[in-house]
Amino acid sequence: MVKTTVKIGGMACGMCESHINDVIRKTFPEAKKVSSSYKKGTAVFVTEEEVDKECLRKAIEDTGYHYLGVSSEPYVKKGFFGW
Repeated sequence: MVKTTVKIGGMACGMCESHINDVIRKTFPEAKKVSSSYKKGTAVFVTEEEVDKECLRKAIEDTGYHYLGVSSEPYVKKGFFGW
């Protein structure tokens, strides 16, 4: 599993977070644990395989937000108590 973190410019409120979450879910239906933070300017989600970064950039920019970069790392599911 892969955790993807996208830096996004232009988010200003909770509705912006919802728009980004919807775009990620629509573009990558297999995405899980999709969450965004306008305060941090990021969106984070988990997929089985690495996502197409160009497809992600286009989807975000088509929505009117600014794609500022992306990073991926292996996702390790934590146990019930975080171990």
